[in-house]
Amino acid sequence: MKLPTLLRKARGFPKGFEEDWGLMVNLRPVVVLTVALGIAGCSVPGPEVAPGGIHDPYETRNRKVHDFNKKVDKTFFSGDGPGYAETVPPFVQDRVSSFADTVSLPQTVVNQLMQGRLLRATSNTMRFTLNATIGIGGLFDVANEWGLKPDETDFGETLAVWGVPEGAYLEVPLLGPSTERDTAGDIVDLFTDPLKYVVPTPDRYAGTVAKAIDKFGERSQFGGTVDSVLYDSADSYTQLRLIYLQQRRYELGEEAPGGDFDPFAVDTEGF
Repeated sequence: MKLPTLLRKARGFPKGFEEDWGLMVNLRPVVVLTVALGIAGCSVPGPEVAPGGIHDPYETRNRKVHDFNKKVDKTFFSGDGPGYAETVPPFVQDRVSSFADTVSLPQTVVNQLMQGRLLRATSNTMRFTLNATIGIGGLFDVANEWGLKPDETDFGETLAVWGVPEGAYLEVPLLGPSTERDTAGDIVDLFTDPLKYVVPTPDRYAGTVAKAIDKFGERSQFGGTVDSVLYDSADSYTQLRLIYLQQRRYELGEEAPGGDFDPFAVDTEGF
């Protein structure tokens, strides 16, 4: 009996689920390939041929989005009262951050497999297993104590590994700085999280909420630095664009941060 049929009978899916499942599975590679090819057709193959290494043909529109994002940021993060970092106990912040990292690991593993980075995928698989079990559902990062350090990636990096060019710089409403390649990667990442297909509703949304709160917390924790860029710079748009592109290109240039992972060299002393 095929997997879709078993799923339908076990979980009560309606008839026709097998056909919908097959269509979904068959369409995913087409969607991914379409996105990748679309970006590959960008007018500029890479930042090295753009003036100053910055390709920003949509600057006028990007600046309007930047102004909108600044207004949103000012509304939610620039009040006179204490923020998230000051009101939420550090222990709670750490638990939220650890849980958000744990639930993101399956998607990270998927991307690292597509990137051909099998050792890093193995490391993150072990991180997820340890934190989801011994770490009480991901609330505690015990894997970090065993030498399995946090290691993030996304489909934007996967596209970079596949040779897809960066494309033009973009500022996305609410999400902030990006590029054409990374924006496409963010869209694809909406469909590449394995937990979304195995965790029932509404439990699956717990991870999404935790990730959002964690990002909210990061903004609060680094409020002084972010405020200096957004509100103290002569041209916050140009400053933020430069910082993002430099940081993103640095991240993508790091083939294996911290060196290759050896699954037989995990430090278990004390556990």
